[in-house]
Amino acid sequence: MRKVFGIIGAAILGGIVTLGGYKLIIEKPQVVVEQTTTPNMQMVNANYSPEVINTSSAPTDFTEAAEKTVHAVVHVKNTNTKSSVNSLSDLFYGGVPRAQVGTGSGVIISPDGYIVSNNHVIANANDLEITLNNKKKYKAALIATDEKNDIALLKIDAGFDLPYIPFANSDNVKIGEWVLAVGNPYNLNSTVTAGIVSAKGRDLEGNRNIDAFIQTDAAVNPGNSGGALVNIRGELIGINTAITSKTGSFIGYSFAVPSNIARKVVDDLLEFGNVQEAILGINVDGSPSTNDIEGVKIASVTEDGGAKSAGIIEGDVIVKVNNVKISKFSELTGQLKAKRPGDFVEITIDRNGSELKKQVKLSKKDTYYSQGFGVQLKDLTEKEKKEKGISYGAKIVDASNSKGFTYFNVGKGYVLTKINNIKVNSASEAVSILDKYTGNQHFYLETINPKGELERYRF
Repeated sequence: MRKVFGIIGAAILGGIVTLGGYKLIIEKPQVVVEQTTTPNMQMVNANYSPEVINTSSAPTDFTEAAEKTVHAVVHVKNTNTKSSVNSLSDLFYGGVPRAQVGTGSGVIISPDGYIVSNNHVIANANDLEITLNNKKKYKAALIATDEKNDIALLKIDAGFDLPYIPFANSDNVKIGEWVLAVGNPYNLNSTVTAGIVSAKGRDLEGNRNIDAFIQTDAAVNPGNSGGALVNIRGELIGINTAITSKTGSFIGYSFAVPSNIARKVVDDLLEFGNVQEAILGINVDGSPSTNDIEGVKIASVTEDGGAKSAGIIEGDVIVKVNNVKISKFSELTGQLKAKRPGDFVEITIDRNGSELKKQVKLSKKDTYYSQGFGVQLKDLTEKEKKEKGISYGAKIVDASNSKGFTYFNVGKGYVLTKINNIKVNSASEAVSILDKYTGNQHFYLETINPKGELERYRF
């Protein structure tokens, strides 16, 4: 019995020793250290005041601008009927009339039905049809066009006051502000897209006419041409005109003729039938040495403008027009395109590091150069028209670089009266017609020589 208790005791003792060894050798105790010391913080005074943003302000709402404008943007249908020759009988008895249809957009600018669109939307049209947002259709009359600025003025007679979009001052448009493009892309009537103004005074490579586009990232596609670019108040700040694309569809940027230019063109077309171009009377220095100059450097001052009498000289750099900053030539032309001959503008120039302000009376541009024919033309004065017994025509100032004109000994002193039986009303109109000549068809000119005799030529 004692032997049994001895064995049990030895077993218990062995277990206790074994457990104690495990605790001591194998299982390591966990130690928690609590740091109670407080670090010594160094206080530094700062003058930074963070901007407080009002997070309760409502997000930009386009619904009011869309409602104001969508009913004043119309669908323009351009039908051009041509005769095509498909057989021998067509050649003898006349071709089959075939209609070519183009579409675009337009903007109603007055309650009595005047509509602004692009010239390229209505070019060569035999018939123009306007569709309002309420689906009503009207025949449109073409009042006048300006190919240079790609503006066309149409009119419809609806018999009631139409919704229209008022013009805004495009000089006040700021880069980064929200805008809406309203039009009819791909014949999808009454389409509104939103974006921001990406740039101003944008001149496009290969574009010789407009040099002052408003650039936006609002989606514009074929059919939007002639439509409205408006601010969030629903005011017209531009006429959507072009996109840059390798596919023909919108890829990120669109371009609009600024409203100040469009409005001035419309006013001129209504009052004079053509655009009155205003000039300062300067030649611009376009040499590479001016690339780093912020502004427009003057190469020379001409005799036919107000710059000379205002005291502007060669070497001056134009930095502002009427307090509008001028960084490049396209911004200067954009300001001048919105002005009329006879207007006064305040020109700020940089002369040897000092800024001077000059009041300049703008003159009328009356001399134009045809790149295609190498001939320079000038508007006839009323006195010259009376002396020659005509009411239209353009005077040839220089034709020394024109192979076609010099071949017939037509040059300085001649008056160009008709081109292809179309009366020439001004030098700019004559140059526009001449520069359309492709060389694939005969060209007829009617002139009056310095002796007052009528002469006709065929190219």
